Amino acid sequence: MTDSAQVFHISTRASSARREPLTLSDTAEKRAQEVIVQYPRKRSAVMPLLYIAQEETKYITQQAVDWVASKLDMPPVQVWEVATFYTMYYKKPVGRYHVQICRTLPCALRGARKVSEFFHQRLGLNPGEVSADGMWSFEEVECLGSCGTAPMCQINDVFFENLTDERMEGIVSRIEKEQPDLRFSTTRDELGAGLAGSPKSEIIQSKS
Repeated sequence: MTDSAQVFHISTRASSARREPLTLSDTAEKRAQEVIVQYPRKRSAVMPLLYIAQEETKYITQQAVDWVASKLDMPPVQVWEVATFYTMYYKKPVGRYHVQICRTLPCALRGARKVSEFFHQRLGLNPGEVSADGMWSFEEVECLGSCGTAPMCQINDVFFENLTDERMEGIVSRIEKEQPDLRFSTTRDELGAGLAGSPKSEIIQSKS
């Protein structure tokens, strides 16, 4: 398995074409307004508004970018600059459970390559692919900020740390069986219940 890189081309011509405007739920619209007023400059709310759009559209579409841009009086291309810089914004469809494997130095030294190989073999996917049933996808990303518990990965919005083949098999099997809510909802401002019995942070747990 080789590394894969995603290249995103921002077409200003496509951005100027006529499109049907994105219609989000009343809850999302209300939350967007609540977020915007928290900032002295509207455009500073670009990241949380991208999260709100992604929560409803599942990934960042051109219409989602237009929606954010219209709320913040920004050119769509500037919204794209933010969306394409960060891996937590999906630029194409992902699985219901999206695995992001940290490959930066601490994780690399402690076996990130083996983690990627496990998911490649277990899910039958290459980075950037989605399973036929829409259940799984995975990619390799840069530092997720949990160097002390390397190797680790993030599944949706929940960390899984100190990974071994045995632990990963247990995590995947349980997710397939239990289908837990591992997403953070921007509109509700809360994290899903998570995988029962699995700590949200092994570092915090070890200090308590």
